Amino acid sequence: MNEPDFLRACRGETVERVPVWFMRQAGRSLPEYRALRGQGSILDTIADPTLACEVTMQPVQRYGVDAAILFSDIVVPFHAIDFGVDVVPGRGPVIAQPITSFADLERLRPLTSADITHVTNTIDLVIPRLAPTNTPLIGFAGAPFTVASYLVEGAPTRTFGVIKSLMHTNPQLFDAMMDRLVDITISFLRAQVAHGARALQLFDSWAGALTREEYSRFALPATQRVIEGIGDLKVPTILFGVGTGELLDLMATANTDVVGIDWHVDLDEGRRRVGGRAVQGNLDPARCLHGDAPALAATRDVLAKAGTDSGHIFNLGHGVLPETDPTVLEAVVRVVHDEGKAGVR
Repeated sequence: MNEPDFLRACRGETVERVPVWFMRQAGRSLPEYRALRGQGSILDTIADPTLACEVTMQPVQRYGVDAAILFSDIVVPFHAIDFGVDVVPGRGPVIAQPITSFADLERLRPLTSADITHVTNTIDLVIPRLAPTNTPLIGFAGAPFTVASYLVEGAPTRTFGVIKSLMHTNPQLFDAMMDRLVDITISFLRAQVAHGARALQLFDSWAGALTREEYSRFALPATQRVIEGIGDLKVPTILFGVGTGELLDLMATANTDVVGIDWHVDLDEGRRRVGGRAVQGNLDPARCLHGDAPALAATRDVLAKAGTDSGHIFNLGHGVLPETDPTVLEAVVRVVHDEGKAGVR
């Protein structure tokens, strides 16, 4: 069976058609997801492999996307080691006891395979479901800085004041924390590949809150170490952040195969900034909120900006918004498949 276009595009190879998938494609915008999951924390659904498998499959079946992404969350490995994490509906990750001292690092114990059997069992259920169409599964984790921002701040933040204070006033504690996060992240990603994930994405969602100097000192080295720690797995890797347009050249030095680009930077400029690496993106999610016409006009604009060079995976510039009409995303997929010309053989 031929290698899927998604994997080929990740490696910058020619493809039969531009591949497309969506971040948060298995989520709150799908009525079948809401019906299946019900109320409560997302962690409850993730803990049930049968449910998590179904949610992973729903967008593949609905949209005909070129890759599935595991239904999970970046805090899952830290919930699994009993660090004290919950995901509060409408708010996001909340930490019972944020990191303030070296003593708190003892709660960041190594991640074992026994800790995440619910995750690997989900993958074991998903892979046979994807096999008939040769659709690859993307595994993922939070990049160390983004995870650290939750573990230190204690909850989502707009200012990142607490973690920036830690970075600059106690860099020894920050570095020790990042060492532990790197090890946990590598273990989590390796387990996903061992059970069948064929690509990996690191979400450094909040790296855009950093200056270039801060990113180079406090975020990039840990990301590079994660990528080095999974390099022998020989699966394509993607690095994504929000508001990271001014960091793209630095992000490219993390040595992932693909750099995700949000909607703030046009893809032609994004390609220039990442120095020829494959790119993923970058439709503004808000353009999908008002019917087919604005969404498809924006889709065609992204395809035009991407050009005809190989190495483009179509995606949103961030996750699917909850109020998105799924039929709009269905139309976007059709246009990408029918009209996308990047790297077509």
